[in-house]
Amino acid sequence: MVLGLLFITSSGDPGIIPRNSHPPEEEFSYESCASVEVGGRQTPSLQFPRTKEVMVNDMPVRVKYCDTCMLYRPPRCSHCSICNNCVERFDHHCPWVGQCIGVRNYRYFFLFVSSSTILCIYVFAMSALYIKILMGNYHSTVWKAMKESPASVVLMAYCFISLWFVGGLTGFHLYLIGTNQTTYENFRYRADNRPNVYNQGCLNNFLEVFFTKTKPSRNKFRAFVQDEVPRPPTIRTQESEVDESGGVRRAKVEDDLEIGGDLLKISQRHNFEEVAEDVRSRGSNGQHHEPTGADFVLGSDPQAPVARPETRHSSWGRRSGSWEISPDILNMNSGVTEQKPVALKE
Repeated sequence: MVLGLLFITSSGDPGIIPRNSHPPEEEFSYESCASVEVGGRQTPSLQFPRTKEVMVNDMPVRVKYCDTCMLYRPPRCSHCSICNNCVERFDHHCPWVGQCIGVRNYRYFFLFVSSSTILCIYVFAMSALYIKILMGNYHSTVWKAMKESPASVVLMAYCFISLWFVGGLTGFHLYLIGTNQTTYENFRYRADNRPNVYNQGCLNNFLEVFFTKTKPSRNKFRAFVQDEVPRPPTIRTQESEVDESGGVRRAKVEDDLEIGGDLLKISQRHNFEEVAEDVRSRGSNGQHHEPTGADFVLGSDPQAPVARPETRHSSWGRRSGSWEISPDILNMNSGVTEQKPVALKE
């Protein structure tokens, strides 16, 4: 009986919940109120609730989202880190059985533990009785009887030690069944003093564990593996981005390219404006010089700045609204008349 219950407990489905191939899309939501401004536009942030509340016996119970299985766990469900599965009414993972203990095999696990306790008591009692019989037959002391049957002594010692483990485990699970708790809930929420919404009274709790119909397995372990149907790609040509002025939705990629190009043009324009302003300020102070080929490039405007092949002084990293003329640019323009004509290259 003990070996049969052990086999049923270890080989049965404890209540594994099949995984999803993708997160539940109906839970995604876009909220513009929690947006981040990018280039003057508001980008709505993607909201995905990590917890939900469900009603159990007219009381709210919070359920969590499992990132591995990509589903919201039902009440009393937990993800086993060893089996790497979400198990309904998860009690614990038993290393001696080599299986999770859940809603479908909990009664067999309790019967296995309790029958092991009875077996230990039975073997211990029969071994002690046999030693007493040897003492009566040979009219000897207990030491001589133990020498006649050393196997009885070994069995008594083994069962006495094992009885403390399986007997204590049986008593603990009797308490859990009477209060309708699981080992996981008892150890995790014992200090929180939470009300037990699943407790239906001692008698009803025992009836629920031992006399209710076992739920059918959600998994078909003997079925052939089916090829996963690829999901159609979700093409988002336009993100939920709204312009502050016109309220027109814009594509995020196009916005990024446009913003980058605008920043580059602004940087180049400010560089040229700085050089031109410096040249005009020197000209207004009376520092005139004869225009050379370096001042004009391919018939361009005399007021236009000169493109130089030296190090480019970019405006990246400057704070907006602060366009001071750096000493490097002033030094660069002081010798502009000494340079040879160069071709403007984009």
